[in-house]
Amino acid sequence: MGIFRKRLWPVSQSAVKAVCMGCPVRTECLAEALDGRINFGVWGGMTERERRALLRRRPDVASWTDLLEAAKRDALAAAAG
Repeated sequence: MGIFRKRLWPVSQSAVKAVCMGCPVRTECLAEALDGRINFGVWGGMTERERRALLRRRPDVASWTDLLEAAKRDALAAAAG
């Protein structure tokens, strides 16, 4: 965390979200934040406000990990052919 604190903070949330866009574990990170109800920071490219809004819109989701992994598999399969 120390290296990130020196190089990234203070910066805008949009700048931090941009870093997330190229991350190979973005989906897993977002799922962890949603399933764990993490209330701070940018996780998986979403701010805490965006995650709260998503959780309010989709109270029916029991496991964000399962939902996001299935969506990722479907997208990869569609892209493959």
